[in-house]
Amino acid sequence: MISVRPVSAFTSPAFRAIALLALATTALPGAALAQSFPTRPITMIVPFAPGGSAEVLGREFGIEMSKLLGQNVVVELRPGAGGNIGAEYVAKQTRADGHTILLGSLSVSTNVSLMRLGWDPRKDLVPVAGIATVPNLLVIATDSPIKSVTELIGAAKAKSGALFFGSSGPGTSSHLAGELFQDRAGVTLTHVPYKGSGAVYPDLIAGRVNMLFDLAGSAVGQISGGKVRALATTARKRSPSMPDVPSISETFPGFEFGSWFAFFAPAATPKDVLAILEQSVIKSMQTERLKTRLTQIAAEPVPHPGAEFAKFLANDIERYARLVREGKLAPLQ
Repeated sequence: MISVRPVSAFTSPAFRAIALLALATTALPGAALAQSFPTRPITMIVPFAPGGSAEVLGREFGIEMSKLLGQNVVVELRPGAGGNIGAEYVAKQTRADGHTILLGSLSVSTNVSLMRLGWDPRKDLVPVAGIATVPNLLVIATDSPIKSVTELIGAAKAKSGALFFGSSGPGTSSHLAGELFQDRAGVTLTHVPYKGSGAVYPDLIAGRVNMLFDLAGSAVGQISGGKVRALATTARKRSPSMPDVPSISETFPGFEFGSWFAFFAPAATPKDVLAILEQSVIKSMQTERLKTRLTQIAAEPVPHPGAEFAKFLANDIERYARLVREGKLAPLQ
């Protein structure tokens, strides 16, 4: 079960009025929040290909946020460049009024150090609210002879570079998880990037690639189809929803990796609008629909209020900058 931290008090008079009205009209949540904002549908930019965890979460949140805000929240996919194309689109919005938001992920942190950006998430975006950290699952074909992380490492060491791992693209969590795994295991794997993790599965099932470090949100559905299976999770410990799937940390103590998800808006967005958006995200997380969905994908909570998540983001950006400085991750060409 995801625990949700209480929202800190907001000082905006407009938000206090909206909050009081929300308490008085719980049967009509849309009317409660939609006083001066939003005045039209909100566009949620998801910067990844269809079928992945980001799209799944985006559509789930869109349903609940629409109820609270009294306007449709429309998911728009803008994939490419490891999430950079969609993120930059939001960062450079000239009309920063809260009607265009970003469902961002780990790539917001990593791309600062891995890519040459024409924008800076620390200056051009502002966190609305954090959602959760979702682990990756090390997925292999059901008929693969490899039965454990130890056997995988043995096969990789037996013939360096002969095993292929697919990813949803350079700089994405499925790529970075593979790179960090290689570094920790002392093996060499060959990276094969695709346009989204969904495109990897046909080749994984056919044996053209050997493994994929997919986010749990999209991997769980593929595993239920029976043609792939989870070898391990990158979470720090086994998930109650997947108790038979060992953690890589059981082989390499301290190994932990996952992608966080959070909502962002252009930096110039008014504070009163940010407060309304933040509240809608946090209230959405308290619904049974999203509690259940987050539990299914083994999500772990991150700081939810935007101000707290901003500190989390700054630390995460520095974490990956340090890995680049230490040579554990290479900047993308």
